[in-house]
Amino acid sequence: MQPSDLDQRLSRIATLWTVVFRAHEGGADSAQDARNRLMLRYSGAVYRYLLGAVRDPDTAGELCQEFALRFLRGDFRRAAPERGRFRDYVKTALINLVNDHHRAQQARPRHLSSGSGEPAARAELSLPSDEDFVTGWRTELLNQTWAALAEVNPAYHAALLLRIENPDMQSAEMAGRLTEKLGRPMTPENARKALQRAHAKFAELLLDQVAASLAEPTDAQLAEELRALDLLKYCRSALERRRSSEPEA
Repeated sequence: MQPSDLDQRLSRIATLWTVVFRAHEGGADSAQDARNRLMLRYSGAVYRYLLGAVRDPDTAGELCQEFALRFLRGDFRRAAPERGRFRDYVKTALINLVNDHHRAQQARPRHLSSGSGEPAARAELSLPSDEDFVTGWRTELLNQTWAALAEVNPAYHAALLLRIENPDMQSAEMAGRLTEKLGRPMTPENARKALQRAHAKFAELLLDQVAASLAEPTDAQLAEELRALDLLKYCRSALERRRSSEPEA
């Protein structure tokens, strides 16, 4: 699948989930509404996992919608997100969904294989590895952080993206490119400061994204999750700043 095709499918799934979840908002359970919004953030991770499991984009898209409906019905209560990491909840729910899909496929009448009187053998279920799931989850967290940075401060987003795409670019050239991009004058000093602040803001936003996927995490639990997702390298300093700014008990 081409990156553009994946982006289009992810955008379509996020839009459909938004419609479905909004139709269930406004009830008495504000906690459920909050979980709905949290789940929406990870529609991309859900799709990537399902695509790896079924190896077919259309089937993965259909299962994504089934996943959203089951979540709203409360079919995954046993894996309550309040018990710990939200990604563990999502992974358990996805495994259950894929297993149900596989059993349904196994129960269908099998067609005769070409040139043979024997039914065609069914493919064995092969779930994505833990590492694949973590990679997809990490990708979604980073994507969400980039989107949040673009919303909070477009100049920081432009500066940091320009640095990522052009790691050897000098400040003077960066200032010129940012002047064109942002439509306002940028000096080399402005560009350097924007880039420095962009790094710090990106790290803060990433911390917020990871913290939102945990149930009221302690600093130690947040650090552990960042380490497990190989994200600590992006926000070690931000985590230290957050720790030092918290009032003593």
